Amino acid sequence: MIIPVILSGGTGSRLWPMSRELNPKQFLSLCSDQTMLQDTMTRLEGIKDLAAPVVVCNEEHRFLVAQQMRDIGIDVDKIILEPIGRNTAPAICAAAEYIQGKNAGDKNAGDDVMLILAADHVIQNKEVFHQVVESGYRVAQQGQLVTFGIVPHNAETGYGYIKRAEFFEQDENAYKVAQFVEKPDLDTAQKYYDSGEYYWNSGMFMFKASSILQELEFLSVDIYESVKTAVSKGAKDLDFCRLEVDAFTASPSDSIDYAVMEKTDKAVVLPLDADWSDVGAWSALWEVKSRDSDGNVIHGDVLKHDLTNSYIHSEERMVAVIGMDNCVVVETADAVLVADKSRSQDVKEIVNQLKNTQREEILSHQRVYRPWGSYETLEETERFKVKRIVVNSGAKLSLQMHHHRAEHWVIVKGTAKITCGDKEFVMTEDQSNYIPLGTQHRLENPGVIPLEIIEIQTGSYLGEDDIVRFDDTYGRVENGQVDIGHAK
Repeated sequence: MIIPVILSGGTGSRLWPMSRELNPKQFLSLCSDQTMLQDTMTRLEGIKDLAAPVVVCNEEHRFLVAQQMRDIGIDVDKIILEPIGRNTAPAICAAAEYIQGKNAGDKNAGDDVMLILAADHVIQNKEVFHQVVESGYRVAQQGQLVTFGIVPHNAETGYGYIKRAEFFEQDENAYKVAQFVEKPDLDTAQKYYDSGEYYWNSGMFMFKASSILQELEFLSVDIYESVKTAVSKGAKDLDFCRLEVDAFTASPSDSIDYAVMEKTDKAVVLPLDADWSDVGAWSALWEVKSRDSDGNVIHGDVLKHDLTNSYIHSEERMVAVIGMDNCVVVETADAVLVADKSRSQDVKEIVNQLKNTQREEILSHQRVYRPWGSYETLEETERFKVKRIVVNSGAKLSLQMHHHRAEHWVIVKGTAKITCGDKEFVMTEDQSNYIPLGTQHRLENPGVIPLEIIEIQTGSYLGEDDIVRFDDTYGRVENGQVDIGHAK
């Protein structure tokens, strides 16, 4: 079988302010009505011998992955949770170890082929993509490590390149790999393009689980041993596989390119010409989206005059742009980006400033998604905070208490089941309840429609880390600790 392994650990910082650490670009609807992760999954429909996918993601994104898969009716095999980012080699090693371990007790199980995909790529020609994947499957079954090289249409300096050697198998249009090369300068990129022997390095691969593990053990034994231990000592619950923290943290951080593909003698490249993009900047998103007669991509409530070749994205407010060319304007509830489109890669410099000053705008949007629903901060001062909280049907927050704040809840939509101290009761629209400081409490939605409340917090400290959990449906930490991504 072909087992899709979706790598969903990136933060997508170059698409700030839309992409945030707790809600990065793979979870956003940037190129279609679906999120990029969902597009990656549905793009696979129609490939022969396809098994349930495995997703590797950061632990703080686990509920986003699970919910987005449910929303499109995809049953995942397992969601592997990385306690810390260690680049693609350990992530792929963990998926391969999981797959091998799962098949170990099955006498009828074959040696599955892994299709490694990033969660945030765009591939517009699905038919060609399927054809090349099926060719890659046949080559990978022979024990080769397949990578997909993007056929370049210009001299690009933003990608690494793969130089092909002689044919490995002419019927499959597969070549042995001569060399992996770093991102070139413009003159070198032009030489690569003119030669016809180089492809862009896509970061997509196919190989048998046993093949990649064998090469990792031989070429990058520190990664292999650390990740093998992290998987064997990991905890499995429901759809999740939690890698053991200390062992995985001990693994070197390295890409699969450096750890294996540049060293192995089994590397094979298949050319892929399927309108691919890694959407690594706002300028790349402008290139893949439909443009109007003036060359503009417009999203949201935008008024324009004398605007050309630009990307304008409005989320919360009306945006007006006059007399601009080749620009990017991205508006969200808490941040606005204005940039020359040719310098959209420099967004990383703003992101670094946000990190250095520990600004909240690097971490999350005003609306934060949690396993039970979402919350959005509407107003905040030193002594009070107002939130809009939405609880999904059948969901409930943790049983919790706060040391420094009281809370007032006003039900504006739906039905709430409330625990407050030793009392439990039901409230409906236009009713309200007071949660005194230090009181155990819980909010549930027993109804069939989303529950919406306005929460007013008052107290001396309103930080999201003022929380003690006594019971939690979603396996989050308790006793005064809280997930990254914050509360409730």
